[in-house]
Amino acid sequence: MSAQASQENLAGRLGHLTAEQEAILVQFKTELAAEGFYDPAKHDDHALLRFLRARKFQLPASKKMWSEYVTWRKEFGTDEVLETFEFPEYPIVKKFYPRFYHKADKLGRPVYFEQLGGVDVKQLFAVTDIDRMLKNHVYEYEKLVKYRLPACSKKAGRYVEQSCTILDLKNVYLTSFPSVAGLIRQISVIAQNYYPEMLGKMYIINAPMLFSGIWSVVKGFLDEVTVNKISIASGSNKAELLKMIDAASLPKAYGGTCECPGGCANADLGPWNDGTVEGYPQELMEKFNKLYGPAAAGGAAAGAK
Repeated sequence: MSAQASQENLAGRLGHLTAEQEAILVQFKTELAAEGFYDPAKHDDHALLRFLRARKFQLPASKKMWSEYVTWRKEFGTDEVLETFEFPEYPIVKKFYPRFYHKADKLGRPVYFEQLGGVDVKQLFAVTDIDRMLKNHVYEYEKLVKYRLPACSKKAGRYVEQSCTILDLKNVYLTSFPSVAGLIRQISVIAQNYYPEMLGKMYIINAPMLFSGIWSVVKGFLDEVTVNKISIASGSNKAELLKMIDAASLPKAYGGTCECPGGCANADLGPWNDGTVEGYPQELMEKFNKLYGPAAAGGAAAGAK
């Protein structure tokens, strides 16, 4: 894993800080604590550094971003969302907004798939609303932070704090994109403001003709650092995906060999629930399985063999 890990940019992370960055981190914690925005029991240096990197280690901007994050968590109820949020419409929502996590890439990062061509905003909002969709995305981010990434770290034998995203634009048309873009914009605001520096790599595949027009809109939602992590292809980009993801970990539909029972999109399979390392706690596993269905339980059992 160390050879693969060397592909990552580790600048600004623990163990790779300059003397100046170390001093800024200390000052960051001191000033935040004085203002009531830092609790060492809840906030580790990895999280603090994500916000510092997002603001290029500029202390005033980083403090503003962090304090807004802490305030948002209190107001949104983020700390309790995994225990309190119920989303019974999930099975129907998933049909009209297909997205899922599936295994890890060669750097040990969880791989997230989003199929924008399958998004039907009209059908989606016939069964839910934007507030519940945003809360569900926060719910998934909290699962990522609390369970998926720690499990991937244990499996990789090193700290993993980012994910790899595959954004599939198959069947996305310019006429339908504006309604989809509105939803993406609101979701991206949460990601960039409250979960910064968590994207390691994004592959945009099956980009339609005239995608440059769509991309000019999407780029407006993203910061420069994020834009530089994105690769775009008009086809399936199978060769590039296989450079980053083992064939056995990549769904067959994307050029790999994995065929999970019940479908890879339904298995939520990875180190967080495949039985190889500690992942979801049992009480939450039962709740998650009610959402993901028997395929999740079957996938976990198969992975534990």
